[in-house]
Amino acid sequence: MGNSRVKKLRKEMQRMHFDGFLVTDPVNRCYMSGFTGDDGVLLITEQDQFLITDWRFERQVEHDCPTWQLVLTRDYLGETCRLAQKKHLSALAFESTINYDNYSFLDENFPADLAAVSAVIESQRSIKSEAEVNIIRESCQLAGRGYQAVLEFLQQEKDITSITEHDVAVFLDQFMQKHGAEDKSFPTIVASGERSTWPHAMASSASLKPQTMVTLDFGYFLHKYTSDVTRTFAIGEQSKEFYQLYQIVQAAQKATIEAIKPGISGKQLDQIGRQIITQAGYGKYFNHGMGHGIGLAIHELPAVGAGSQDVLQTGQIVTIEPGAYVPDVGGVRIEDDILVTQAGYEILTDFNRDYREL
Repeated sequence: MGNSRVKKLRKEMQRMHFDGFLVTDPVNRCYMSGFTGDDGVLLITEQDQFLITDWRFERQVEHDCPTWQLVLTRDYLGETCRLAQKKHLSALAFESTINYDNYSFLDENFPADLAAVSAVIESQRSIKSEAEVNIIRESCQLAGRGYQAVLEFLQQEKDITSITEHDVAVFLDQFMQKHGAEDKSFPTIVASGERSTWPHAMASSASLKPQTMVTLDFGYFLHKYTSDVTRTFAIGEQSKEFYQLYQIVQAAQKATIEAIKPGISGKQLDQIGRQIITQAGYGKYFNHGMGHGIGLAIHELPAVGAGSQDVLQTGQIVTIEPGAYVPDVGGVRIEDDILVTQAGYEILTDFNRDYREL
């Protein structure tokens, strides 16, 4: 796995006329090397692949990535400069996400040309291997079990007002970790009632109420890869307008998903779903992008939004998550994880997304 990823990167380095590539982003560092430690950098040249970290991780490197050339030091960038001198590097690509202090150090001390690059490894990461797809598929299946567990937890409670949004988030966190998830990929969103009109409301101490709606947005890492799902459901009967709003958002999501295929752009997908919500009179209440890629991180390439020029490719996994958040009516968001296939698409989070009242 690691060697094939390095080979792909070296081909891109050759195309861009670099003989060295410095990896400082933690997710990219793990993706390229398999190293699960939380500190260090990678220096990849035409012939060598160095993992520069400190003595805390010596045994961990032996386990995670024994084929990498290990350099133990606390002076990561200083060692990068020394290796560049030793290997006679002429041009180094470094990730544009590096902080200013580290850039300033390299600018003063690196013995050859430097250039910042963006989204090189991220673009490579966006195309999932069969093994990666299988892991994310498993993560998505676990998400479905978690959602069903939440519904059963709420249905069994005789006094719904005794449960807070925070209680629901904790229940889901514990269920997912008990069943194999390593951690959540973002703070679990549980937003009920008027708070459901806040697209990214965090779970609060507010009690659930009868005749209210709940938005549940969650993602959990399984074997380092995350899912990302949103479901909106109701506790008790809701207004006719809220029911209609749900049907509109669901229709927008369905049409967007059905348009997924290699070659379509993120902008085109956004327009398909957004047009349906806008024509129904709720366009101003859909105030975020249609989706994004997922994988080792909760937000990856490609982007699916009004300003996105990214073109979907086979093997990418994107979320499709239209929403409408109407004050005094309620908020609705429905989000699923979709694999782009040669024939079109596969819904990985293929569990109940129809309107339901508990």
